[in-house]
Amino acid sequence: MTDLDAIPATALPLAARSPGKCILFGEHAVVHGRAELLLAIDLPVQIGISSSKRSSLNGDTAAPETHAYFHSALERLWAGGDPVDLHVTSRVPRAAGLGSSAAFSAALAAGLSAARGGVSRVGLAERAFAVERGAQGVGSPGDTAAVVAGGYVSVNGPGDAELFRLSEGTGKWTVRRVRDPSWSWVVAYSGIPRSTASAVRAVGLRLAESDGVELLDQFHRVAEAGIRAVQAEDRAEVGRLLDENQTLLVRVGVSHPRLEALLAASRPAVVGGKLTGAGAGGSVVVLPMPGRELEAARRIARAGGLPFVVRPEPLGASIVTNPDAEVEPETSAS
Repeated sequence: MTDLDAIPATALPLAARSPGKCILFGEHAVVHGRAELLLAIDLPVQIGISSSKRSSLNGDTAAPETHAYFHSALERLWAGGDPVDLHVTSRVPRAAGLGSSAAFSAALAAGLSAARGGVSRVGLAERAFAVERGAQGVGSPGDTAAVVAGGYVSVNGPGDAELFRLSEGTGKWTVRRVRDPSWSWVVAYSGIPRSTASAVRAVGLRLAESDGVELLDQFHRVAEAGIRAVQAEDRAEVGRLLDENQTLLVRVGVSHPRLEALLAASRPAVVGGKLTGAGAGGSVVVLPMPGRELEAARRIARAGGLPFVVRPEPLGASIVTNPDAEVEPETSAS
């Protein structure tokens, strides 16, 4: 990305917005340096930021201490700054594996950075990751990289133009653009909240077992093949690889009977699917057969999931030029 994509200096009050995300291939393995493919989705989070006598989040004055991501952002990006009031509207279900924390972190990082003179796009990716990592304590920059960049992005895998490189400790990640095949997807929340931090730690213990390296290599192989299949617009191969990735996620212990039931319900209308995000609850993502997106969503809804038909959001985290056009509250797309 170039400086044309930078977040410009903007005086308070302002509003910033970020898309949510879903992981198509490689979650968990990316924490260990393997490849991942993510998609920024058109379910946004919008944050209005204004000066205030006391910092608050949607009226909660305790949030600067109790809300981990708000606290992390204030500590890392707003030290010495005047109190700020946040008004947050979101279409991303919380704790659902669809990037609510990444979108919040990226939108808030964009807004606070704009109020302090602006930031380059790579600088925003670094700051959003620092906010989320500070709150979670574990993880990779894949989620925040996707919502900062928009569209399809690969991490440590094949792709087109390099967007940016990120590092933290011994971890190093290269983020690339992946061509958009112009597909619609269906994501669906199971209703079972999950914890990214606890799932990442549990998978880390599982991968420390004797077959851990073999599993990581398989995750990497599937993710690289999936990225190439998306770029080739090979829907059938992407579907097959989604199913194979799900089998690996079952092996590392992060699926759930509820997720399996949603995937099974969608099967007649899709070419493949898997959980998305940390797992052990959260959400699934499925690739519908052409023209059968609503059928897939309805099948999932009848099985008890909360489905959304989504498309790529090409604009990553940004300052909102018309803040009065608020994000609508979270609703199902079925």
